[in-house]
This record gives sequence, structure tokens and C-alpha cells, in this order.
Amino acid sequence: MARKSSKRIWWITAGIVALLVAGLFGAKQAGYIGKPKATEVEYTNVKKTDIIERVSASGKVQPEVEVKLSPDVSGEIISLNVAEGDSVVKGQLLLKIRPDNYESLMARAQAAVNSSKANYEQTKAMVAQAEARLIQAKANFDRNKKLYNDKVISAADYEQFASTFGVAQQDVESSKANVSAALFNIKSAEASLKDAAENLRKTSIFSPVTGVVSLLNVEAGERVVGTSQMAGTEMMRIANLSNMEVRVNVNENDIVRVSLGDTAEIDVDAYSASGRKFRGIVKEIANTAAGLASTSSTGSAVSSVSADAVTEFEVKVKILNESFADLMVSKSKKSYPFKPGMTASVEIITERKNGVVSVPIAAVTTRNSTPPVAAGARPGEQSDQVPEEDEKKPKKEEVIKEVVFVDVNGKAEMKEVKTGISDFENIEILSGLKPGDTIISGPYIAVSKNLKNGDLVEKKKEEVKKDDKKSNENAN
Repeated sequence: MARKSSKRIWWITAGIVALLVAGLFGAKQAGYIGKPKATEVEYTNVKKTDIIERVSASGKVQPEVEVKLSPDVSGEIISLNVAEGDSVVKGQLLLKIRPDNYESLMARAQAAVNSSKANYEQTKAMVAQAEARLIQAKANFDRNKKLYNDKVISAADYEQFASTFGVAQQDVESSKANVSAALFNIKSAEASLKDAAENLRKTSIFSPVTGVVSLLNVEAGERVVGTSQMAGTEMMRIANLSNMEVRVNVNENDIVRVSLGDTAEIDVDAYSASGRKFRGIVKEIANTAAGLASTSSTGSAVSSVSADAVTEFEVKVKILNESFADLMVSKSKKSYPFKPGMTASVEIITERKNGVVSVPIAAVTTRNSTPPVAAGARPGEQSDQVPEEDEKKPKKEEVIKEVVFVDVNGKAEMKEVKTGISDFENIEILSGLKPGDTIISGPYIAVSKNLKNGDLVEKKKEEVKKDDKKSNENAN
């Protein structure tokens, strides 16, 4: 009896296993199990849009013209006639440096000139005396020469008169040379007097330009150092605040797209709350790369290297006056809306195209050329194992191509495209797609990294619900 019971259990168990195997086989054939999971994606249509290519950068607002004033002479400031923010005109007296020492130097130089002139007159008188002695010596020489020829005087007496005549001639030449030296001494003394007068004049500092005192570094009573001795003390800066520019640093990857005359939109932080933006134009682009600028002959850096070692070039963007003309008048008093050092962001418009074929910028990605397929691998399947003989062959340079993905019967198919300009949302398609085509536009991580040729794809459930909702609304 026990033997029959065990046989029955065995048959029941065998039947259950057979049913399970048959069920699994049927499920696999029906595609319920063993089917790769499809990637949920988003779709978009290729369309025509307007694209404005921009280069963004940030920097500081600065005057187009800003003059730094340093004294030519050293001394104590005894009079300061301006304050920071004051408007000044060209030729206006700004400050005075104590002139006492320079007045003394000028008086000493004047005395030296007078002394040189007196010495000059004295040497001229000495020339006249030497010429008179020469005339007398010549007469004595001529008279005694006749007597010597008549054998009246001895040769010794004749030679003495001849020697006196020769000395008188040399005295005249020497006196004339002293006159020339005295004349040169006068010119030297006059040059010293002119230099002393110039130094005295430089104790009064006048404005070289018309503008506003944008920075004042000194106070009355302070001592300043003149530029004749070293770098000198920077006392103040005078700027024309009605003509301003933004100096920004542009990445080396973007600088090639920026050209002189490009228009720009300027967002100054001080006016961001009101949403006010200003128009500008690119007026200057640095030509020197970072590192070379600091060693250039001009001594002024025109580009810099950011903290992450990316080379940046300085670009100057002029703020167009008509874009802030309404801010120049406040309470019937002329005012200046920008102050040196204000932070600003600039968007330089490098190119503009209307009605071009475009797709969302996230839909375009890059892929390398197809990697080698290992022996035994199925077509379309990538393998990390490369045959040994292939490893010995020189590797071909991988080709990077721009692609988009399209849905072909539920599978992702890679399609190569050629792109043009782009903005923050869309990118121009030059070839590979036409308006109305449907492409896979997201999610970003799927398009940029995960999707491969032949991967199963399906519309995201949220997208399906949205489509159904739109269909129902249209039906109603």
C-alpha cells in the first residue's frame, strides 16, 4: 500500500514539473519572460525655428577712458581742491604740493645763470686785453726784427721779442676758448633753471581731461612720491563716466566666434531687480594669450587663466549710450547710472539665423566609430575582448560623429547628422533630418550615453497619458 502511495506522489510531482516547464516555454514564446526591457524615452518633431547663437561671459563695468594721476615731484600735499565724485574740467587745479624746496632750487639755479653770465662778460674782457697785448707784442717784434736784420741787436734779444709775440698769440686763442666755455656754462645754467622752474610748476597738479574723480587715494597733509624716483604715488583717477564699457573674459573655445562689431546684451547686477538690460557692441578683443600678457612690453595683462587652467581672453564691450539715456537725467541733475567696478553679465550675439531646421540641443549627441567585434560575438553585440592579432595591428583613429536617435518599429536607430549654430535650447541641423521627422529627445542620460543601435524603446508613460488626454480634449 505504501508502495502505491509513493508512486502516486512521484507521478503528481512529475506532472507539476511538466506543467511548469510547459508554462515557462509558452510564456517565453509569448514574450512574457526573457524579453529585454525597453527604455522609456521622449519624442519630439523636427521643426523650423529662429536660432541666435550667443557667447556668455561676466566681468566688470569700467570707463572707456580713465586717467591715473601720479605726481612728477615728491612732497607734502598742502591743498586738495576736489573730492571723490566731483566733476572736473581739463586744466582745473586739483591739488598743490609744498613748493618751498623747489622755489629754493629755482632761486639757486637763477643765481647760477647770473654768475655764468657775469663770468662770460669777464672772459670777453680778457679777450680784449689779450688782443691789446698781442698788438703791442707784434709791434715790438716787427721793430726789433728790423733792428736784428741791421745787426743792431743780438740774436738773444730778437728771440725774446719773438717769444713774447708767440705767447701773446696763444693768450688770445685761450681767451676766445674761455669765452666759448663761459657761453656753454650759461646754457647749462639756463637748462638747470628751466628744470627747476618745471619742477616748481609741477607742484600744482591740473586735470589733464574733463571727467569725474572716480577714485581719490590721498588727503591734504599726506606726502607723495614723484614718478622721477620710482613708480610714484597714485593720487586719484579721473574718468569719463558717460562712456562706459564692460570688460569680460571669454573662454578660448568661444573667442574664435567673437568678432569686432558683434552686438551684445548686457545685464548689470545693479539693475537686475528691475529687469533692465542694456545694449552693447564689441569694440576690442585681446590678441595675447595668458602667460604672454604678463611678460609683454606694455606690462599690462590682456588675458588671464582661470582657476581651472582654462585660457581666457579679455573682450571690451562698449555700452551704447542710447540704451541708458533715460537714466542720465535724475531730478533735473545730470547723473551717471554706472560706477566703475559694477558686476555685469554679457551675452554676445555671434550669429543669427531665421527659419532653420532645428531640434532640441539635448537630442543631438556624439558617438565613436563602431568598435571591433570579438570572434564568436553576435552581430551588433559589442565585446571588450579583442583578438590577439588585432591588438598587434596599429589602431585606427576613432571618428567622432554627431548623431540623433529615431524610433524604427520600437527600436532605437542611430542617424548621423551635421549641425550648425545653436542657442540655449535648439541646434541647427544642416543635413540628416527634415522638418516633421520624429526623433528621440530624452531623457538626457539615455540619449547622451546609454542608447545604442537596436535597443528597444517605448514612449514614457507620462507622455502616453498626456497624448491620451490631448486626444480626449480634441474629441470633446
